[in-house]
Amino acid sequence: MNIIGWDIGGANVKAAWLGMGLADCVRVASQPFEIWREKDRLPDVLRSLTARVMQDASPHAMAITMTAELSDIFATKREGVLFVLSGIRNCFPNLPGYVLSISGEFVSLHEATTRPLEFAATNWLASAQWVSRQFPNCLLVDVGGTTTDILPILNGRVCVSGRTDTGRLASGELVFTGALRTNLAAIVQSAPVGGRFCRVASEYFAISGDVHLILGHLKPQDYTCPTPDGRPPSMNSARSRLAHLVCADAETLSAAEIDDLARYVFERQVGQIRDGMCQALSRLPNLRSHPVIVIGAGAFLGESAARTLGMEIQKLPAGWGREELAVAPCLAAAHLLAEYLRSETR
Repeated sequence: MNIIGWDIGGANVKAAWLGMGLADCVRVASQPFEIWREKDRLPDVLRSLTARVMQDASPHAMAITMTAELSDIFATKREGVLFVLSGIRNCFPNLPGYVLSISGEFVSLHEATTRPLEFAATNWLASAQWVSRQFPNCLLVDVGGTTTDILPILNGRVCVSGRTDTGRLASGELVFTGALRTNLAAIVQSAPVGGRFCRVASEYFAISGDVHLILGHLKPQDYTCPTPDGRPPSMNSARSRLAHLVCADAETLSAAEIDDLARYVFERQVGQIRDGMCQALSRLPNLRSHPVIVIGAGAFLGESAARTLGMEIQKLPAGWGREELAVAPCLAAAHLLAEYLRSETR
């Protein structure tokens, strides 16, 4: 049985191939795609990613999760979910598709179109349900390019207090901070410059990807979103963008001063994630004695937050390398669907 797992976001589309045989075969791929700019290209992106992961075999089914419905190109989440499902159906008319619901169950693509709001923003649930099979007691922290999911797992159950985006924001289980696309003015309102705290410009001058490129947390090839100024993701251009945060530039601030500014923003971003973790732990204090599982493209942020809390960091088993961790929801969805389909045939 060969399964493709999808995680269709507003800024990236991610795919995972799971070939179930004598030895499981896993291939993953991700493609930047700003759906609000050119949503009608979604089928082209799906075909491109399928070709990259499929290679010499054909899939039997698809596992589908999404977050693209929140994009402001759609007037409502209902419209966004239906658009994504229509794009998948039109792209793969003969391939069975199963969509993960907010309750953690797979339903057919056709059935999902009859109640679309139950399938909005479920990628986090795929990751949490899969990890719960291997670590029945842990705090799962998934730091992506845009957001961070903080997911308590106790006794093999995903023990979140919120399931919608709004509910999860209120519970601290969704923190809108990530390793790439976060506007720095959403992380800090002021920063130390020359011995004084200076207010920052609330403009789209620099993003978190610039900070992590400067600090060596990300390589230029990891900076997969457009830069705010259209210049390349290089060290010099990242420093120039970051200097603009305090209305300076690479002439009026030295490289050392800009790097200090990057370190300050990094610590504040770690604090945002730590605060969400603390909120979850305040509701479920028994989790403090269990490990933290950190996944996602920004796993380094989650690990730093866990260390500040003195919590043990547990790695996922072999087979989950950096590329797999960066696209965990779609790979997890593929595993879950394989499990579901096996149970259906018994």
